[in-house]
Amino acid sequence: MISRRDFLYRAAAVGGTGLMLNTMSAWGMGIESTMSAPPALSGSGKGKKVVILGAGLAGMTAAFELAKLGYQCQVLEARAFAGGRCQTARKGFALTELGGEEQRCQFDQGQYINHGPWRIPLHHQSTLHYTRLFEVPLEVMVNDNDHSIVYLENGGPLSRQRLRPAQIKADMRGHVAELLAKSVKSKQIDQALTEQDQRLLLDYLAHEGQLDAGDLRYKGRSGRGYAVNPGAGMMPGAGKESDPLGFRELLESKVGNVYSAVQDFPMQNTMFQPVGGMDQIAKAFEKRVGKNIRFRAEVQTIRHGENHVAVTYKDTASGKVATVQADYCLCTIPLSVLRMIDTDFSPKFKAAIKQVAYAPVGKIGLQMKRRFWEEDDQIYGGHVLTDIKGINTISLPSSSWQKQKGVLLGYYNYQTAAIEVSAMTPAERAEFAVAAGEKIFPAYRESFESAFSVAWHRVQYNLGGWADWNDESRKQAYPVLLEGEGRVLLAGEHLSYLTGWQAGAIESAWQQLAKIHERASA
Repeated sequence: MISRRDFLYRAAAVGGTGLMLNTMSAWGMGIESTMSAPPALSGSGKGKKVVILGAGLAGMTAAFELAKLGYQCQVLEARAFAGGRCQTARKGFALTELGGEEQRCQFDQGQYINHGPWRIPLHHQSTLHYTRLFEVPLEVMVNDNDHSIVYLENGGPLSRQRLRPAQIKADMRGHVAELLAKSVKSKQIDQALTEQDQRLLLDYLAHEGQLDAGDLRYKGRSGRGYAVNPGAGMMPGAGKESDPLGFRELLESKVGNVYSAVQDFPMQNTMFQPVGGMDQIAKAFEKRVGKNIRFRAEVQTIRHGENHVAVTYKDTASGKVATVQADYCLCTIPLSVLRMIDTDFSPKFKAAIKQVAYAPVGKIGLQMKRRFWEEDDQIYGGHVLTDIKGINTISLPSSSWQKQKGVLLGYYNYQTAAIEVSAMTPAERAEFAVAAGEKIFPAYRESFESAFSVAWHRVQYNLGGWADWNDESRKQAYPVLLEGEGRVLLAGEHLSYLTGWQAGAIESAWQQLAKIHERASA
């Protein structure tokens, strides 16, 4: 019997992130955002100091909101820049993974890849609260495109074919509607129908499946696309509709499973992204709290007493060690990193920290000298879903339409696939992604120019893409970590039910800074 976690990642391998999140929703594994604004707090924090560990979105949210109440905030950030995982790779951006070589992004000016978070659902009003407040311009991110491609290596009779989601959806709807309509007409369904109910249901199914009015057969529909498009200078009604896929072939290939479900919460068809890169959100926060951030400050020890907290850090540029004392500490360091820091937490608290796993996650951005997906295939944004091992999803950019060049997401992998691909050098990862992509797009290899990849489980101050909770750790560790230890509280996407989302980090910070203010005001 496989675990829930294993099943989720198997679902993702075929259906992409959307299918994985749909499955999570079906199991009630909370992914819903519930907060739309920071807590309305009264009173003053003047005279009180809070040390915040980490200048990701959780840490900077806390610094911004606590400062409004008068708290003195000192943020310690191990990196040389703010944002945590909210990163965008563009020309000159450098990354060195643990045990790996330095990568320096070689994309052309104006080209980028969001190798961390890359989309904002409309339900994540906490994230949108700050993009609105800070006037971060947004644009639509095409999260589902019926004109994109589904390509399965192991799709039975439909293997290695470039199928449009519109074809799959239309044909599955048509064939299923035909089957049900004929069952209704011949009274072969269990539930008794009145003559009026039968007539109304048949009328609905005929329209739903675009069935032939005479024999209720599905013979195709214009919504699946044309083999030859109608156009100017042609006879009325000209153009040739494409032939539908066979019902048996669709069922045997299981390709219909990929796109048969309606996208579930929070994976809307259209989502948002900041114009120019996701790091525009981090930069907007940094503009407002940057004066309180000490960069290259790697936390060494955390000690908490009855009346204060002491945090020792090392300046990674000079090697000097210093200590910050504060009334309270809000630690937003990922648990995968925090467990290796010298603390005086209780055995119970340390055990809870160690109980939470982190997901191996990898991404690669590929700069193409020609936007062949637009020019050759008329695909504008959205995802290419595939079962090619180690790829999972290819995502096409939702910006700079019809420009000459573009950067696409060459793979988005998880778990075992992410671990295996991360063992490759950056050059090998690029070749791996290009070799897979050219199976789907003939122009892939000849258009490829440069790549930038990340394996989040090998990034020093993250050691994973997101917290990977299971039922046991949610029950045992989550309440302990949420309560904190003395004057130390934790925050971040890992301290939410929105793991892997920026909204999780923001809403966790809101919740925990309210606790700090309550305790400081007591």
